[in-house]
Amino acid sequence: MPTLPPTRAMPIDWPLPGQVPKDIRILVVDDQEIVRVGVLRILRKHGFTCLEASDAFRTLEILEKDHVDLVLCDIKMPGMNGLNLVKSMTHRIPDTAVVMVSSLDNAEMAMECLRHGAYGYVLKPFKTTDILIAVANALRRRMLELDYRDREAVLAKLVREQTLEIRSSREEISYRLISASEHRDNETGAHVRRIGLYSAQMAKLLGWELEQMECIQAAAPMHDIGKIGVPDRILQKGGPLTEEEWIIMKTHPVMGANILKGSAVPFIQMGARIAAAHHERWDSSGYPMGSLGEQIPLEARIVGLVDVYDALSSRRVYKRAWAEPDVLGYLKEQSGKHFDPALVSLFLANYEHFREIFSGHPDKFAPEELP
Repeated sequence: MPTLPPTRAMPIDWPLPGQVPKDIRILVVDDQEIVRVGVLRILRKHGFTCLEASDAFRTLEILEKDHVDLVLCDIKMPGMNGLNLVKSMTHRIPDTAVVMVSSLDNAEMAMECLRHGAYGYVLKPFKTTDILIAVANALRRRMLELDYRDREAVLAKLVREQTLEIRSSREEISYRLISASEHRDNETGAHVRRIGLYSAQMAKLLGWELEQMECIQAAAPMHDIGKIGVPDRILQKGGPLTEEEWIIMKTHPVMGANILKGSAVPFIQMGARIAAAHHERWDSSGYPMGSLGEQIPLEARIVGLVDVYDALSSRRVYKRAWAEPDVLGYLKEQSGKHFDPALVSLFLANYEHFREIFSGHPDKFAPEELP
């Protein structure tokens, strides 16, 4: 029986687990055919799948049509040289690795190629092992960078999923905390959600970080949680409150702060500050502390403004909604009195965002509550 020729072993350990050379597509680029043929012979002898091009423009055409794992490219070529080719391929790295081949022993040129993404630099005249080692090292680095990129993508996906889960948990905690008071008050579920969305929009306009924006979105709906401690006869009264009833009603900010105080959770801490101070007024005429101007926490000033906007704009079983010009006129009139003037200016300058939130999350009333 004829004996089979021995399999030619790689001069180095093949560095890509799970892959074999025939699955690797290498594009050899050199304007000198004798050099190109020599490199192709070396690579094909060791099992690589090879393509060839005589200039940079043909190289770019091939890259547009075919999958290539590595480009082995001469630097000195007519037309576009190898360095400019590397620069034009930057967006393809690491999907396609690049190794430069040159007869110029020029450290500055070599560093320039590496700065623009080349994975290696081989000097002519080269030995077979020089080419194979450069190819193997470039492919190993490409594999590691692709693996790193894939891992980053997976990690980013996990972070997004966990962020959504955390955000959802925050909202659920917030709405569950306020659900008991919501059922006793004349406010609607849509109202408290809008308060959160308005507040987050104001935070965005103020340049807050995303985490703080999401924090106030979850915290703001808890502003009236203290109403759970106000008797039904006051909370659900259809007419004006007596002086005694008002005194009791005005305790709900303190009760809300007491319900939420002492938490280690940032959005509940913020909720406690909002609950305590959302009825304070810029001119110190508010309650329960009579705080003045910037003594009032910014998040409470935000909620105080958007809460009044939403309350005036909304219909309730005990009142009609105000017309939009009347609502905006009131906010302007109360700027510097009830409300922080800077926040009023910001709100009015970006009013279309708040109108969109209001119209996008309408109140829902039971049939017996409709006029």
